[in-house]
Amino acid sequence: MSAIFNFQSLLTVILLLICTCAYIRSLAPSILDKNKTGLLGIFWKCARIGERKSPYVAVCCIVMAFSILFMQ
Repeated sequence: MSAIFNFQSLLTVILLLICTCAYIRSLAPSILDKNKTGLLGIFWKCARIGERKSPYVAVCCIVMAFSILFMQ
C-alpha cells in the first residue's frame, strides 16, 4: 500500500523528511538556505521544524519506532 493512503506510513515519511532535512541543514546550511520559497522551500521549512521542535520530533520518532517495531 502506498504511503499516501496509509496514515501511519504517511506520518513515518513526514518524520523522516523532517529529520533528514534538519540533518542536512546541520551539515551544509547553504544547500537549504538558498531555497526558502517555492517548491524546494518545503525542505527548508522541514529543517526549521526539525531544529525548533526537536524535542517533540524526537519523541514522535521514538513513539513511531516503538509502534512500528512492536505494534505491527
